[in-house]
Amino acid sequence: MVFKLYEKFNITILQAIITNYIIACSSGLIAYGKPIPFSSLPTFEWFPGAVTLGFIFISVFTCMAITTQRNGLSVVAVASKMSVAVPILFGIIMYKEATGLWKVAGMLLALVAVYLTSVKNKDGLMIDRKNLIFPVLVFIGSGVIDTSLKYLETNYVEVSDISLFSATIFGCAALIGVVILLFKHFQGTLQLQLKNIFAGIALGIPNYFSVFFLIKALRHAGMDSSTTFTVNNVAILVVSTLLGILIFKEKLIPKNWVGLALAIISLFMVTAAV
Repeated sequence: MVFKLYEKFNITILQAIITNYIIACSSGLIAYGKPIPFSSLPTFEWFPGAVTLGFIFISVFTCMAITTQRNGLSVVAVASKMSVAVPILFGIIMYKEATGLWKVAGMLLALVAVYLTSVKNKDGLMIDRKNLIFPVLVFIGSGVIDTSLKYLETNYVEVSDISLFSATIFGCAALIGVVILLFKHFQGTLQLQLKNIFAGIALGIPNYFSVFFLIKALRHAGMDSSTTFTVNNVAILVVSTLLGILIFKEKLIPKNWVGLALAIISLFMVTAAV
């Protein structure tokens, strides 16, 4: 929803995203509630993974921006949301998570729902072959982010360190972003605007908590990761679509309504299998 408002108010995406990372990092440090062990951060087992994730975060954002420019928003939506297949397969193969017929059918239905809901034209996705690499990178990068979060929180992150771990990821992404802004400054192409800073703040706080609560959800004893990722992604799809209709008066074509219905059905199928 915030990204939709960016479009409406002509926000410079890069400045807002980098501000968002700074705010998300600050939110994590505040939520940690203890003295921040900056000097000993590199000694945490999860630190190298958090640094890598920070780099992937901003790299995926860059690929998403390029994909939007060259292929359109629908391609980005499909590539990023269907990447849920990567952590689902990882959970099933790596952690031997349960795969009943009902659950697998629900997951496949969820992927179909993602496609139908995200594509906003009757002819489907139109991708120039020479630009195919960018949506592929969005798909892989988004999948790697979710998979890495699962792997790191399972093997290295203590419950008391979830806030610090999340803050470190966003902090590393912010540092890379600041370097990019400095480069633009020395090139003479940087024009900072206050509205972009406020836009970043509006995104940063919910962005931090989305990662924080996703990690909390992955630790919930009642659901395995393949179920959690499916429910999370499909619920986001359903709620954002409904809010788009109510707030932005978006018009859905028939295939979008079919996708929305399938998304809701898939939620019941996957959660009923828990």
